[in-house]
Amino acid sequence: MRKYILDLRVTSAEYLNERYLLLSATNPDGPLPEMCPGQFAQIRIDESPETFLRRPISIHYVDREKNEIGFLVQKVGKGTASLWRKQSGSILNVVLPLGKGFTMPVSPTQRFLLVGGGVGIAPLLFMGTEIQRMGARPLFLLGARSRSDLHRLNAYRACGDVFVTTEDGSEGEKGFVTQHSILQNEKFDRIAVCGPKPMMMAMAFYAKSAGIPCEVSLENMMACGLGACLCCVENTVDGNVCVCKDGPVFNIDKLNW
Repeated sequence: MRKYILDLRVTSAEYLNERYLLLSATNPDGPLPEMCPGQFAQIRIDESPETFLRRPISIHYVDREKNEIGFLVQKVGKGTASLWRKQSGSILNVVLPLGKGFTMPVSPTQRFLLVGGGVGIAPLLFMGTEIQRMGARPLFLLGARSRSDLHRLNAYRACGDVFVTTEDGSEGEKGFVTQHSILQNEKFDRIAVCGPKPMMMAMAFYAKSAGIPCEVSLENMMACGLGACLCCVENTVDGNVCVCKDGPVFNIDKLNW
């Protein structure tokens, strides 16, 4: 898939809480390029002189009617923190689409379970809307520490059925996503997961035990996004591969977990 360097124009910067920002942007020079759920963008950091490298951010949603793309950004360091200074009208220089995305349904009758934790819920909205566009309705299983860490639930409910866990029990079932009752009460054809590595490993164990095909989106540290710097190497059954180029989405059968 062809890659582009674009100067997007920010259409809105919505502060969801002190740690999460929803950046929406449009391409003023034409239609957005084709993108797949699970792919990501490398965003240039302009307001932090000491930040030299771009930051990899998952594609949260794509609205073709508005020619708009969204990024759910978690503030974790100086690079992502500088994005908090973006306002409507600001320029967002991006390289996209990067990486390989999730496997999509081959039939609307397939039942997809999309499991996310923390900022790992971000790429699942794009995937859910594309599954809905194909005539199916996915199930989301979203986990967080507490209610305040759950964001944009209505957007997920618009395209699928949403189930929630929180560690403190303030929303949904108390515990981790791997403990939700839906895993014992429902049947699925495929599972897609993105979030903290321990959560993904636990879901991979569940999927293997149940004989369900499963893909996970790895969050290895990435510098270039093109497979040149070898910063994000992951050891797989096929040897060492670059997560940014050969992933970030992998079938769990390919991982040495």
